Amino acid sequence: MSVRDESIDPRLLESARKEFMEHGFLKAELKTICDNAGVTTGAVYKRYKGKEELFRAVVKDTADTLDHFVALRTQLEFFGMTDKEVRDTWIMNEKFMLELFRMLWKIRGDFVLLLEKSAGTAYENYGHDFALRMTEAYMQYYLEAKKRGLVHAEISRVEMHVLCTSFWTAIYEPFVHKMTWKEIEAHCKVMCRFYDWTKAFDMN
Repeated sequence: MSVRDESIDPRLLESARKEFMEHGFLKAELKTICDNAGVTTGAVYKRYKGKEELFRAVVKDTADTLDHFVALRTQLEFFGMTDKEVRDTWIMNEKFMLELFRMLWKIRGDFVLLLEKSAGTAYENYGHDFALRMTEAYMQYYLEAKKRGLVHAEISRVEMHVLCTSFWTAIYEPFVHKMTWKEIEAHCKVMCRFYDWTKAFDMN
């Protein structure tokens, strides 16, 4: 009985990550990935059905991290929140935003793969789809604030999606453009000044 060579997996994933980052999924060559990992294509097909499944394996941990982030913000219960706590969720908090950027900084390589290198895979509209999922969370908070009389502006679901897409694009782009951490810290301050949700929603 043959023993699976576990040393192949990390080499293969790292080689694939570099090839996908350099060329994108569509132009990435499976043969190049194998050559650089020092494995045969047969070894790949024993582990993955094909190139897309290999791509999914590369980004899995990052995709799971981001799915968890969305889940925490869409599975909401407001009954224990005061009006002030509901209102405060819309105030741009530099400390909170910096924590968000720090989380993304830790996964920035695979985050960029999802955003920019995934055409041809199930993730090819990742940035749009992520903003769409976050729109649902934002709408829940908005509707709760409106129910409590804390906001006066009428914001449709489409409008909220446009606003969320703009907001999250401002979060994505520093990673796409390879900003340094120091530049991201400065960008975070700008974002907190630029996005004033309380004014957008005419909030008390």
